[in-house]
Amino acid sequence: MAAQSRAGQRTAGQRTVGHRMAGLKDATAIVGIGQTFFAKQLPEDERTLACRAVLAALDDAGISPGEVDALASYTMEETDEVELAKAVGFGDLTFFSKIGYGGGGSCATVAHLATAIAAGQATVGVAWRSRKRGSGARPWTNTTRQLPTPAQWTRPFGLLRPADEIAMLTRRYMYEYGATRDHLFNVALACRNRANQNPAAIMYDRPLTREMYMTSRWISEPLCLFDNCLETDGALACVVVSRERARDCRRRPVYIHSAAQGLPAQHHGMVNYWNDDPLTGPAWTAARHLWKHADFTPQDVDVAQIYDAFTALVPLSLEGYGFCGRGEGGAFTEGGALEIGGQLPLNTSGGGLSEAYVHGFNLINEGVRQLRGTSTAQVPDAATCLVTAGEGVPTSALLLTT
Repeated sequence: MAAQSRAGQRTAGQRTVGHRMAGLKDATAIVGIGQTFFAKQLPEDERTLACRAVLAALDDAGISPGEVDALASYTMEETDEVELAKAVGFGDLTFFSKIGYGGGGSCATVAHLATAIAAGQATVGVAWRSRKRGSGARPWTNTTRQLPTPAQWTRPFGLLRPADEIAMLTRRYMYEYGATRDHLFNVALACRNRANQNPAAIMYDRPLTREMYMTSRWISEPLCLFDNCLETDGALACVVVSRERARDCRRRPVYIHSAAQGLPAQHHGMVNYWNDDPLTGPAWTAARHLWKHADFTPQDVDVAQIYDAFTALVPLSLEGYGFCGRGEGGAFTEGGALEIGGQLPLNTSGGGLSEAYVHGFNLINEGVRQLRGTSTAQVPDAATCLVTAGEGVPTSALLLTT
């Protein structure tokens, strides 16, 4: 009898876990977005920029600062919860979290808020990122600083910057699958073309040609100037609430349909050179979980905002998230596939390559604009959007729907 009771308890527990996992689907929504100007150098400090972005997002949602009870940002964020809460005027906070790994954390900030709100730990969440990357110091220039464990095996031998590490990965990808610089140019061009439509983009009204791309200086061969993201000062934020609360907000809600993080087994550093297969990175792990909890497939995605600190990360992500087969990411970019009207319109604000680089948070805000129908490069009738964080590092992703 006791065994039957325990079995019944386990079954009930399994049903509860399944219900909770299913309960995240469309249970919360992004109802406000905000950002500052983007520039190579802005006069304000990071806290001021953070406050401006957060207040803009709350105003967009029609929610007062005193109603905020949850926060999420990056471990690399210089403005902490206490400073932001006092400066903006938040109420009591009942949930706050920080996500590691730089660009890999962007979507996870929203996912943490969605989970907390769906679980009843909070009611109004704000995620944000503020950066002075354009005018700030580079962490790899401080050679006296103790290196994190992965970097001890790479930086003393010349892989000093993220660009150097991704250059090695790109060379391997080209060798294995025949990808070319023209494929990388296709990514850079699609982002620049969209930035040319976006007055907020740093590269607004600055066209890119193939000749400009092919003759630009190397940053870390085979990555040239236009394969690398911008260096940007600026801040962005978004507001997350429950599905029920979203109905009363000022703007059209954009629902968080599915969310995932991904850290592959035995991962090591930004690029896992010691893995038997370094070309299947964290995106593959995140994607399996993301699609498992979604009601649609990659073929149903209307528009994508794919993390683009470097052009080469986009073909890898296209493969990892299931838009094409293994080794087909380069070829996928051909024929205008990433342009408006193409197979998968991509990074429609210009992305990190041509709008601004704020650790990928601008991709989230642009995903919301697409599903609201307010993008400067609007995809007609967009109803589903994939947003991804950094490939190569422990990552995260979101599926957004109307």
